[in-house]
Amino acid sequence: MKTSTARLAPRAMRFLRRRTRVLLLLAGWSLLESAHTFLGGYGVAKALDDGFLTGHTGIGLAWLTVTALAVVIGGLAGRGVFRGLADLVEPLRDSLVRQVVERSLTQAVAKPAHAADSAVVSRLTNQTEIARDSFAGLVLVARSFLFTAAGALLGLLSLAPQLLLIVVPPLVAGLLLFLATLRPMAARQRTFLEADEALSTRFGAVAEGLRDVVACGAQEQTAARAYGLIEDEARAARHLAGWAAVRCLALGLAGQLPILLLLVTAPWLLRQGITAGVVLGALTYLTQSLLPALHTLMNALGSAGTRLLVVLDRLTTDSGHEPATTSHSAPTTTPTTPTTLAPAPAPIVPIPPNGPRVELRAVTFAYGPGAQPVLHDLDLTVQPGEHLVVVGPSGIGKSTMTALIAGLLAPGHGEIRIDGRPVRAPSGPDPSLQRVLIPQQAYVFSGTLRENLLYLCPDGASTSALESSSEAVGLGPLVHRLGGFDARIAPGSLSQGERQLIALGRAHLSPAPLILLDEATCHLDPAAELRAERAFADRPGTLIIVAHRITSARRADRILLLDGTRATCGTHDELLARSPLYRDLAGSWQPQALGRG
Repeated sequence: MKTSTARLAPRAMRFLRRRTRVLLLLAGWSLLESAHTFLGGYGVAKALDDGFLTGHTGIGLAWLTVTALAVVIGGLAGRGVFRGLADLVEPLRDSLVRQVVERSLTQAVAKPAHAADSAVVSRLTNQTEIARDSFAGLVLVARSFLFTAAGALLGLLSLAPQLLLIVVPPLVAGLLLFLATLRPMAARQRTFLEADEALSTRFGAVAEGLRDVVACGAQEQTAARAYGLIEDEARAARHLAGWAAVRCLALGLAGQLPILLLLVTAPWLLRQGITAGVVLGALTYLTQSLLPALHTLMNALGSAGTRLLVVLDRLTTDSGHEPATTSHSAPTTTPTTPTTLAPAPAPIVPIPPNGPRVELRAVTFAYGPGAQPVLHDLDLTVQPGEHLVVVGPSGIGKSTMTALIAGLLAPGHGEIRIDGRPVRAPSGPDPSLQRVLIPQQAYVFSGTLRENLLYLCPDGASTSALESSSEAVGLGPLVHRLGGFDARIAPGSLSQGERQLIALGRAHLSPAPLILLDEATCHLDPAAELRAERAFADRPGTLIIVAHRITSARRADRILLLDGTRATCGTHDELLARSPLYRDLAGSWQPQALGRG
C-alpha cells in the first residue's frame, strides 16, 4: 500500500494543482458554511451567561437569533460548496473512464484473439462510480471536519482554555487509533475488490461458455468453483467488517469520551469559576459540531478513503495479467497434432439414399397450459428426400415446428413420426444419427476445427470426407485461414457467419438423413447461402429449412406457409396465386435487402 500511495500521490497533486481556483472557491464557501460552528457554542454560552441567567431575556434572544442566522447563512453557502465539489469530482470520473476504455481498446486491438477481459465491466460501471462517489465524499467531509474542528476548538479556547485539556487528549488518541487502522483496512479493501473482479470474470466466462459447460457435463464443477469465489468475496467482506469495528472503537474514544469527561469534570470546572453557560456552550460544540464531523470523517476515511486508494490504484495501472484464455484458445496458423478426441480416418457413415418420411398428425403445441397454441392441428407429410422450406411472419411458430420435429419439444396433442417411429421414442437408434437441427445461433466450442466438425460423427470420418463437406458448404477458405483441420479455434474470435459455416459443415458431414436448418444461414451473404443450401439439396436425405430470404423458398420442392394456426403448402407459384400473406412476404423480400445477410 505504501507503493500505491507513493505512486498515486504525485498524480493527485498534479490533478489538484490544475484546479487551484476550484479549491480556493471551495475553501471560501466552506469557511462561510462553517461560521455557524463557532457561533453555535459561543452564542449559547453568551445567551445563557449574559442573557437568561442575568434576567436579560432580550440579550439572550438576540444571541440565539445571531446563532440561528449563522446556521441559515451556512445552509445557503452549502449550494456553493456542492457546485465547487462537482467541478472537482466530475473531471476525475471522466478521466478514469477514459483511461479504462483506452486501455481496454488497446488490449483488444493488440490481441484480438484473446477472450474479452470481463473484469473491465466491473471497472467501468462499478469501480469508476466508487472512485467518483468516494472522492466526492472524502473531499466533502475532509473540508467539513477541518473547518468545523477549527471553529469548535477556537470556540472552546475563547470560552475557557481549560476546556482544551479535557477535550484534546481523547480526541487525539482516538484519531491516532483510527489512522492506525487505515493501512490494514486498505489491504482488506483491495482483497475485497480483487475477489469481486475474480467473481465478475468467472461469471462472464461461464455465461459465454455455458453451452460448453452443459455439453461437457461440467455443471457441478463450474458451480463449485463459482461458490468458492463467492465465499472468497464473503470472507473478504467479513474481514473488512472486523476492521470497521475497530474504527467504531476509535470513534467512541475520540468523539464520545470527551463528552463523558466534560460531564464528569463539570463540578470541578464550576469550582474553577467557569460558568454554566460556558459548560453548556462546550457541550454544544462537542455534541452538535465536533462529534458529527468526527463521525463523518472516520466513516469517510475508513471506507471511502481506503476504497478510493485501492480503486484508483487498480484503475490507473495495468492489471498485470492477461484475460483468461484457458477456455478460448486463439486460433493458430500452424497445424497441431490431433488430440485424442480426433478419431483415426474412417469411412463416413452411409446416408440412406432417399431420407426419412416426416409426418405431423394433428399437432398442437402451446408454451404453457393457459397460452394460445403456436401450432394448432397441424397436418404435414414431408416425403423421403424432399426439400421443404418453411416461411411465415416472425414469431409464428417456424422454430417451434423444427424443435418439435427434432424431438426437443413434445406436442400437447397429436403425434410426430419419422419413418413411422415416434420422434421421441423411448428406445431405438441414437437420435443424433437420425436427425440434425442447426439453429440460428450456431454452436462452436473451444478445440480443434476437426473436433468441431466431427461432433456429430460418433464413428469418425476420413480427412477426404472432411474436405469434401467443407468444400461443399463453402468452409474451405476459413479452413485454410485457420491453418487446417487441426488448428485450435476460439469461438469468441470467430464471426457469426464463420460459426454458422462450421455448424453447416458439421451437419453436412453427419450421417443423419434428416437435416433441419432453422435460419442457419441468416449471417451469410446471399452467394454463400446459395452455395450452402445447394450443398444440402444435393446431399442424400430429407431437408427442412426455415428461410428468411425469398431465394431460399424458390429453390425448394415445396413451401410450407405458417399463418397463425393455419398452414398452407405448395410451390412458389401456387402460393403466389392463392395466398395474400405469401404475396406480402415475397414483396417484402426485395432484392436490395438480400445483401444484408
